[in-house]
Amino acid sequence: MQLTGKVALITGAGSGIAKAAAKLFAKEGAKIAALGRTEDEVEKTVSEIQNNNGEAISLVADISHAEEMQKATQQVIDTWGHLDIVFANAGINGVWAPIEELAPQEWDKTVNVNLKGTFLTVKYAVPYLKKQGGSVIITSSINGTRTFSNTGATAYSCTKAAQVAFTKMVALELAQYRIRVNVICPGAVETNIDQNTQRRDLENVQEPVEFPEGKIPLTDGKPGTSQQVAQLVLFLASDASSHITGTEVWIDGGESLLKA
Repeated sequence: MQLTGKVALITGAGSGIAKAAAKLFAKEGAKIAALGRTEDEVEKTVSEIQNNNGEAISLVADISHAEEMQKATQQVIDTWGHLDIVFANAGINGVWAPIEELAPQEWDKTVNVNLKGTFLTVKYAVPYLKKQGGSVIITSSINGTRTFSNTGATAYSCTKAAQVAFTKMVALELAQYRIRVNVICPGAVETNIDQNTQRRDLENVQEPVEFPEGKIPLTDGKPGTSQQVAQLVLFLASDASSHITGTEVWIDGGESLLKA
């Protein structure tokens, strides 16, 4: 097993990509600290891992709140004594609206969860990762990095672009401690994040574009799966990627090449 003896903190672990990664990491021998805002969801993830003979604990916290993330990270150390892998996946799409209609508080919420939340997740993990080295994986998106055609997703795309810059800055800073930091940029993936997206008054500002049949070339339009993304996260968490840091990896079936 690739992650035997490793301890992994995974945010947003109640669903989607992070849940798939948590279950895959556990199968590969890691101990899982599954963190999310909804207790029922993370408890279900933990139960599924434990029912398959894995080891996991649930943590309930808002990644945009410093005290909650500091406390959650301490719980991981109190339980297992060390931390080796951080998968900073939690985030929101937020409100997608024309720039003049996007309220300042809507902008702030998206930035606080997606960008500040990434910062806090990594910040409080670093002192423990420094002790033996480790791997940090951050979930960005094709939006804001390769694709800019989702009109109205300004706040979201800005946070996703900033996560890539954050990754590169922190990767260089932490390399001396043998901590690798990489970022994944998924395209369309079958998760429930769209259920938390509010689109408002976009009809008049979107450019009318007609795509060829199948917006995802590799699969004739079929979106990817959380399990496929989890396999990439496993690679970046494992020693198989031991010489990779400060790198973004797009996983989108060629979608962003077609609709940049």
